Amino acid sequence: MRRVGQMVAMLAGLDLAQGAAAQDEALPLPSGLEARLQEVLTDRPGDGLVYRFRFVAEGFAVSEAVLADLSWLCESYALPRLSNIGPQPARVVISLADKPSEFGIYDPDVTQVFESFSLQGGACVWELF
Repeated sequence: MRRVGQMVAMLAGLDLAQGAAAQDEALPLPSGLEARLQEVLTDRPGDGLVYRFRFVAEGFAVSEAVLADLSWLCESYALPRLSNIGPQPARVVISLADKPSEFGIYDPDVTQVFESFSLQGGACVWELF
């Protein structure tokens, strides 16, 4: 049964990535930067299905504008794509980095932030970690 769950999550992730138009699509952020989708990952931690949208924006640096950028990516990019999949996630995690990196591997040369959002009433609600 676990393999079936993993397969569903993998296929849903593929659908999300394919529905992403193209990973080369530039997404203008509120901060003025342009982000591009790196990848979409799915998993099932203890509290339910999670989709991780990983974005890259050249020139990204941590600033006060980062939460606005992450919220915008959740509301304007991730949320519309969730309606095209079967199982709905409990949370969406949005990450933004200055260059591509491998998920789960620490790279001191990459500046990266991520935030978790719950989905309530058709909106992304920021959760404090």
